[in-house]
Amino acid sequence: MARQKSYHHGDLRQALIGTGLDMLEEQGLEGLTLRKLAARVGVSHAAPEHHFPTLRHLMTAFAVEGFRLFAASMREAMAAAPDDPAEQLRAASRGYLNFARSRPHLFRLMFTANRLDWDDPAIGPPANAAHAVLEEISWPVAKRMKLDTPEGRAAVEQLVWSQIHGHAHLMIDGKLPPEGDGGTGCEPFVAPLDLASVLLPE
Repeated sequence: MARQKSYHHGDLRQALIGTGLDMLEEQGLEGLTLRKLAARVGVSHAAPEHHFPTLRHLMTAFAVEGFRLFAASMREAMAAAPDDPAEQLRAASRGYLNFARSRPHLFRLMFTANRLDWDDPAIGPPANAAHAVLEEISWPVAKRMKLDTPEGRAAVEQLVWSQIHGHAHLMIDGKLPPEGDGGTGCEPFVAPLDLASVLLPE
């Protein structure tokens, strides 16, 4: 039996989130329960319920942290790239895919609406901040393409998001051909990079 530990109120909550995120990647969405998490952290099986009454509350807390990390991954890549619409699109795409590849179960969870409580006020700001990155990389592309209207910006934004998001899911689901197969494989970043070239040809 796991030895029970003593935590301050905020410490236990953060311990549950941090440990839970690790367990999520180890065991997937279906393998995580509040009891298993309590045992891993070393507290009583009832202790997590003070912070997360249901698994849905815990999953929502995971998504809150996930959207923060997601936006940070894209912005970190963008900060290292030239200030040019095509290069910023490519960089954000790399950050997007890096996050999905490093945390595939969290990535899936963040976009599985029925597992999350979208009425929780904590989830809106980080989710909106991540979406703001999409706007930031798409709107300069729309302007360069002479589609600088609300409808044009929305259309480019939808195209960029559907392309990179679909590519991310194909990648983490193992649906892309393997790399190094005589030049016909699809490397993780090829599709988004090609999208930038198609939308903004030199």
